Amino acid sequence: MTTAKVQSLSSLAWSIAEILRGDFKQSEYGKVVLPFVVLRRLDCILESSKDAVISAYGALPEGVDDHTKDMMLFSAVGNGLKLYNVSKLTFQKIRSQDAGDVHKNLLDYITNFNTSIRDIFLDKFLFTDQLKRLKDGGILWQVFEKFAQIDLHPDKVSNIEMGYLFEDLIRKFSEISNETAGEHFTPREVIRLIVDLLLINDVEALTGTGIIRTVYDPACGTGGMLALTEEAMIAHNEKIRVELYGQELNGESFGICKSDMLVTGHNPEQIAYGNTLTEDAHKDKKFHYMLSNPPYGVDWKKYKDPIIDEAKEMGADGRFGAGLPRVSDGQLLFLQHMIAKMRDDEAGSRIGIVMNGSPLFTGGANSGESEIRRWMLENDWVEAIIALPTDLFYNTGIQTYVWMLTNRKQDQRLGKVQLIDASGERFWNSMRKSLGSKRREISDDARNEIVKMYSQMLNGNSGWGEYSKIFDVADFAYREVRVERPLKLNFQFNAERLELLKAEKAFIRLPEEEQNTLLEALSTDVPTDLFKNRDVFEKALKKALGPLDFNIPAPLKKAILSALSEKDETADVCKKSNGTIEADSDLRDHELVPLKEDWKDYIEREVEPFVPDAWVDESHTDPTDGKVGRVGYEINFNRYFYQYVPPRPVAEIDDELKTLEAEIANLLKGVAA
Repeated sequence: MTTAKVQSLSSLAWSIAEILRGDFKQSEYGKVVLPFVVLRRLDCILESSKDAVISAYGALPEGVDDHTKDMMLFSAVGNGLKLYNVSKLTFQKIRSQDAGDVHKNLLDYITNFNTSIRDIFLDKFLFTDQLKRLKDGGILWQVFEKFAQIDLHPDKVSNIEMGYLFEDLIRKFSEISNETAGEHFTPREVIRLIVDLLLINDVEALTGTGIIRTVYDPACGTGGMLALTEEAMIAHNEKIRVELYGQELNGESFGICKSDMLVTGHNPEQIAYGNTLTEDAHKDKKFHYMLSNPPYGVDWKKYKDPIIDEAKEMGADGRFGAGLPRVSDGQLLFLQHMIAKMRDDEAGSRIGIVMNGSPLFTGGANSGESEIRRWMLENDWVEAIIALPTDLFYNTGIQTYVWMLTNRKQDQRLGKVQLIDASGERFWNSMRKSLGSKRREISDDARNEIVKMYSQMLNGNSGWGEYSKIFDVADFAYREVRVERPLKLNFQFNAERLELLKAEKAFIRLPEEEQNTLLEALSTDVPTDLFKNRDVFEKALKKALGPLDFNIPAPLKKAILSALSEKDETADVCKKSNGTIEADSDLRDHELVPLKEDWKDYIEREVEPFVPDAWVDESHTDPTDGKVGRVGYEINFNRYFYQYVPPRPVAEIDDELKTLEAEIANLLKGVAA
């Protein structure tokens, strides 16, 4: 693959887009250029077999069914391709005819593809609408003529190069329309890293004859991840058979991906259109390898109902039984979906997924996110998590992480999780020219180092402790223990506190006459002392309220006690009716106790020396194991790889400030002059 060739083709296609200026908005350029590129690619592929297809089509028996027709015409095309076009036209023939007929001829050409291809152009690209607009604008022939001059035959432009071309065009069109290019594709060096990580420990299993492997991407975009996985497998074993599966929500990306599957001889029906989370198109399928780069931080609120219903109705037997993350981010839904598709056989499955930092630590104990992490880690599926450099992606510069999971861990990995920090300068190079937010790339050498650390489980014992560490699964778990402190209040009948009572809802609901009567009772013939014992004050309160001719309901009494009280550390502890100490909810705290440690030892060491009157609420238990403290899981990369950097010496900072002051003084002199 030559980058220069891809850039040249991209520039040529981009120059064609300039013809659209005035008749189309910039945000609409891609709706014309992308389907035209696909159409020209298919035309180049089918041109050599055109005569054979037309001949086979003419020889079809009368009344032949669609399946038989497809098989016979696919055979006429050859090379295992599942596409054909029975129009007698080609780009070159259309080009040689009257320019005024180009619209009619292109419609004839498009509508004579086999059903899978025709549906892509008509339903996903909505290409006939764009052709009409081009015709009405008087520029259809100019655009067609330009594309007819581009040679996109596979002998000239490989499938991998076509993938790069599509991605480069999508990026450009997304940038000018302020759309999210990253929703469509992932940088190739990131895909290659994930593919290498997926395959490195399966080298022996992929060797030999008769090997069949399935690969799946639930958010496949234009199919880059699937294509590169197959390429890597075939490079390792040219006899291997790779079946590719995917699903994509974006119509244009789906159209490109399905077209690519068709021209590379794959079954196009294995690439599905739709929302993976609500409509699993591969419901009964399990896969050997799964990889994906799902959307980051994209909410799933608008289609939450079927997801919530599935979680409730199917529970652990469904895809989302472990828990539901907050509706603002659906990344962990994709990961659960992929785990649900792991094979339960000797080969098992391997998963590689790119996500941002949110799935590592968002959500406290017993939250949806924490419960999903707990489910994955306690089932011992997580092999490794690799922190990538920032500024790798086209649409965002945020930190991203590759999660590696499998249900067939090697013996040395059982109960372990490897964390690799590949975010530092050692693992990235600056690009000469930024592409959107992408300013860095992972070099081949850096990728090989990351894969080596992973495959060999290198850590501090191997001299790689700065970049790679091995942990027990339980190291990421904690118990959220609730720590209470006693409620201490003083009480007093005074005007200031009675003003507070007037704002209480229970007081406001009283008839005005009863309000006045109550306020008079609490301000006349009552002790003005400061009470530091609630029981003693309640006796005084009862005496003050005794003469009232209406009842004081419990909510109103609670409001009176609240208004006439203040927190006071010197006051007596408030107790409940059964004699137990009442907790002050404002002073309530939660200690995160490492799961490996006894919570009693932790509280004795970390809490009691500083707040001797504190105690643990032992009713705050985990719903799963019933023990004190709710279990949570989080993975804090910064904590594990933090390196202390001492501050600069004060003298050095002082010298720098003096230098800056002198520079500012000189600038001010220049202004004054």
